[in-house]
Amino acid sequence: MVDVGAKPVTARTAVARATVRMGAQTAARVAAGDAPKGDVLGVARIAGIQAAKRTGELIPLCHPIGLDHVEVDGVIDAAAGTIVLTGTASVTARTGVEMEAMTAVSVAALTVYDMVKGLDKGVEITEVVLLEKSGGRSGHWVRS
Repeated sequence: MVDVGAKPVTARTAVARATVRMGAQTAARVAAGDAPKGDVLGVARIAGIQAAKRTGELIPLCHPIGLDHVEVDGVIDAAAGTIVLTGTASVTARTGVEMEAMTAVSVAALTVYDMVKGLDKGVEITEVVLLEKSGGRSGHWVRS
């Protein structure tokens, strides 16, 4: 791991996004709460939060950090057949939380996939990206 011992402790935040595409009928069932496995977004949200807390165990050379806050939200566009998941992680520490935010939305997206795969074999996770980060030496960055 990179030695962060000499870095100053600062407030750090990261926001990531994942997009899951599926058929419009599948997305409509998720929106209606009518998926066979239950509340898709609720379960995906909890899975993403749990994953963020374990990022240091999942990603080699990633520092384990005690997160101050993790949030995962989902927006369903049934007509477009998409679920957009957004994850925010924050901490006051010597290292950033980009990996925690990206892990949160990645696992949330995989959870959505798992919960609807029986309805739609063509589900795909099309994007996992960092949208924004702040804190630390590099300051504030926003995806253009």
